[in-house]
Amino acid sequence: MSMPYYVAPEQVMKDRADYARKGIARGRSLVALSIDNGILIVAENPSKSLHKVSEIYDRIAFAGAGKYNEFDQLRVAGVRHADTKGYTYSREDVDARSLANIYAQYLGQVFTHEMKPLEVEILVAEVNSSSEKDELFRILYDGTVVDEENFAVLGGEAEDISQALKDGWKDNLDLSGALKSAVKALEGPERKILPTQLEVALLDRTMSGRVFRRLEDGEVKELLS
Repeated sequence: MSMPYYVAPEQVMKDRADYARKGIARGRSLVALSIDNGILIVAENPSKSLHKVSEIYDRIAFAGAGKYNEFDQLRVAGVRHADTKGYTYSREDVDARSLANIYAQYLGQVFTHEMKPLEVEILVAEVNSSSEKDELFRILYDGTVVDEENFAVLGGEAEDISQALKDGWKDNLDLSGALKSAVKALEGPERKILPTQLEVALLDRTMSGRVFRRLEDGEVKELLS
């Protein structure tokens, strides 16, 4: 009788992490910024039908980087959870923190117990009365939750994009200035991204109720000009 191969748990976890990171790196990056107008989310996404940025609830948005079908399943599950909780209790009981914790638990379970981890990195963002109170939660493939301040970056080139945003960061950015900073960081020194290759959404602080809105190509082009 042959004996099964032994692999150290540390090596298994490392291999899963490497696998997930490689899958995420193949996708395009996105950024979210807390600004005067609200929370701006900018993703490089030439597709007009497959959205990387979506609404989850009244003042909460979801964004994902990595494997589309996997993070879209997470988006759908988040919408169902938020709707059920809001209907059962109160709409005010639905918040980004609790959603981020649920996503973290699920991603952590899959990463630890399943053969293949999810090749995703997701963002849960909630806009509030001021930029100081906005919440940006970045959830990694292994269930780690990062509570970001001012901006969050998802995707394979996160370190370079984060550094570019940090270097050009100013408090109280307006919508046009924030969009230009986000696009410049996504482009890097050697590329040019056209407005038609962007997916841009805003959690608009000035609105009440459902505050999520998408920016059309014409509006994006005007803000970048």
